[in-house]
Amino acid sequence: MDLISGLPEDVARECLIRVSYHQFPTVASVCKLWNSEIHSPEFHRQRRTSARAQELIVMVQANIEPGTASTKRVTSPVYRLSVFEPQTGNWAELPGPPEFNSGLPMFCQVVGLGHHLVVLGGLDPNSWKASNSVFVYNFLSAEWRRGADMPGGPRTFFACAASDSDATVFVAGGHDNEKNALRSALAYDVSLDRWIPLPDMAAERDECRGVFRRGRFFAVGGYPTDAQGRFEKSAEAFDPATWRWGEIEEGYLDRATCPRTFVDGGDGEGAYLCVAGELMALRRDTWQRIASVPAEVRNAAFVAPLDGALVVIGSSGYGEVHVAYAFDATRCNWRKLETPEGFRGHVQTGCVLEI
Repeated sequence: MDLISGLPEDVARECLIRVSYHQFPTVASVCKLWNSEIHSPEFHRQRRTSARAQELIVMVQANIEPGTASTKRVTSPVYRLSVFEPQTGNWAELPGPPEFNSGLPMFCQVVGLGHHLVVLGGLDPNSWKASNSVFVYNFLSAEWRRGADMPGGPRTFFACAASDSDATVFVAGGHDNEKNALRSALAYDVSLDRWIPLPDMAAERDECRGVFRRGRFFAVGGYPTDAQGRFEKSAEAFDPATWRWGEIEEGYLDRATCPRTFVDGGDGEGAYLCVAGELMALRRDTWQRIASVPAEVRNAAFVAPLDGALVVIGSSGYGEVHVAYAFDATRCNWRKLETPEGFRGHVQTGCVLEI
């Protein structure tokens, strides 16, 4: 049976790899052959090699009414999933997990793995208790499934990042219900729906940042229980190949600050951090200031690395609407991105997927 009747298989596949990600569920429902095709690793490899893969930025974003110029009076924001396509400039809302009709858990974490989006933890919007829930969204079928709960008791404000090479989500640090900072760490195998305990970190790290770079999972910054809110500059990295944490790197950050905007540059070398209105770059283990952040996004909430660029989303100050700018690392200039009215709420966190 042909992929497309009357066309050679290679030509038919060229047609299918041009399909936009939001059309995949429709394509998969046409026939078993098309469903098998879009689920095959070879199909997605061809999308990448032919430059047909789509980069998406998925964010946990507060829902605000169009025309709202400020969010200062919103006492209990409802968070939903927003999707931004940098290549087209399109914004859309992703349907949330069916168990959270009243909004996503506050301070939940999101990571992308291939065509999967994983939503972990946070504070239940109804009870305000720490949730250990895991939900996995499949962009190919547009369906959610409930994953195995995070083990080890309540955990919030933890570091979280994913390794695409082995479909694994790493979690470390955060704090328990008594605000005790944690050293424990876990790994979640998305395909097997299984949690695996990792060795403990050397240091307690509450509100640390998780980044996967150079083949290792980094838990960056944070603070111990007895230093509530006083962030540290150190980091430590877990190597999946040796199943060990490396030694604490004491001066990993340029300064003691909240590391939520720390991101890997995506080039295997550099990293970036927005702090105090400045965009800093890590080059060969040295931090350098490379640009001032535009006033409209000076209060940066989220940074996403893309090919040769960074997308910075933030506001001019507390309670102001959020907008987006792109920084061209080659030309060293900023460009404001169109942000529709319905997508100007506070961005809590986010991730980048390539589909």
